[in-house]
Amino acid sequence: MILETTIIVIYSVALLLIFMYALAQLNLLFNYLSSKKETDSCEKFDLSNPNEIPYVTIQLPVYNEMYVMDRLLDNIAEIDYPKDKLEIQVLDDSTDETIESTKAHVEKIQATGIDIKHITRVDRTGFKAGALKAGLKTAKGDFIAIFDSDFLPKKDWLKRTVPYFKDSQIGVVQTRWGHINRNYSILTKIQAFALDAHFTLEQVGRNSKGHFINFNGTAGIWRKTCILDAGNWEGDTLTEDLDLSYRAQLKNWKFKYLEDVETPAELPVVISAARSQQFRWNKGGAENFKKMRWRVIKSKNIPTKTKVHGLLHLLNSTMFLNILIVGVLSIPMLYIKNEYVVNSI
Repeated sequence: MILETTIIVIYSVALLLIFMYALAQLNLLFNYLSSKKETDSCEKFDLSNPNEIPYVTIQLPVYNEMYVMDRLLDNIAEIDYPKDKLEIQVLDDSTDETIESTKAHVEKIQATGIDIKHITRVDRTGFKAGALKAGLKTAKGDFIAIFDSDFLPKKDWLKRTVPYFKDSQIGVVQTRWGHINRNYSILTKIQAFALDAHFTLEQVGRNSKGHFINFNGTAGIWRKTCILDAGNWEGDTLTEDLDLSYRAQLKNWKFKYLEDVETPAELPVVISAARSQQFRWNKGGAENFKKMRWRVIKSKNIPTKTKVHGLLHLLNSTMFLNILIVGVLSIPMLYIKNEYVVNSI
């Protein structure tokens, strides 16, 4: 009897979580559809006025990126923004020969008059979070744009994102990921489909109603004071971007998601790379649920609906486990049901 009761309880809890998650996704769909009828009235900087152009630092956290470093640096050097208001930090934690080739490439770009620095560390404490935090100490910009090595922002990227920071409450502007190799294989098509769902239905659906969204680790720009006010980068989870995002929004900073600004990127083309990426995202999500759940629940300045969406957002990674549990336990549940019917007769 104890075993049967345990199975029923675990099965029911898993089924309930799946049901709640499905309802939340349905709500996000309605939010997304209603957002299409709204007009953006957000005030913006007038970048044609030199007095309104803020100083921006672009951070490029990289690690042993042999095959994409030249492409990344050449692309970032083409960003259209006043040179006297732009700084580029190459946060290079590489341990292979690319550290020398990157240094040489950076010096070549420096010769064109662009303020770009090659920053290395003695140790990789905190990994990506540690590199971003170290770079922030010397960053000149009031706003910090971040790009991973496989991202290729368009020339007008800063001019389409920076203006939204005229609203002093906005701490982050996040853009939608594009996929330059979407049609490379079945694997890349599946990844593109899943990411497109996240960057449309989920991000827009949450952001349009003021629910928590997350900076996606790249292709976004932070207000420097927001990072510092939220406690700066921390490397105690695998998804430091999600961690800082929640800490910032718990401090009442607003996030702005721009669906119409696409930042092209390259998807993993082999199973091992995609599996590694998914493992990091799912484990990091679980770590952040463990770290942030009570802060979200106890927060007095967050509406109940936003708390529910936030908790389910942090629990995203458990949905795969819940589906597995329901699938596996459906067999003993069928047995228990038949036994109950027989005994009742």
